[in-house]
Amino acid sequence: NSLAAHDLRGLSRDQLNAKVVELKEELFGLRFQAATGQLESSSRMRNVRKDIARIYTVLQERNLGIVPDPDEDK
Repeated sequence: NSLAAHDLRGLSRDQLNAKVVELKEELFGLRFQAATGQLESSSRMRNVRKDIARIYTVLQERNLGIVPDPDEDK
């Protein structure tokens, strides 16, 4: 269920920021489950952290002008 950087590059900044908020909330829930011993899949935590990092990478690429912002086409 991992996000691909290719798919993320097609999203707007607002969509990416919303996705980060959503993933951070999920990560918080997973950390809570881990702390209470209820976490079933520890690999999900790792995947969520990597997805967040992937989104930040795509945003940084746009900030540096490496990849054009899809919003600018409109």
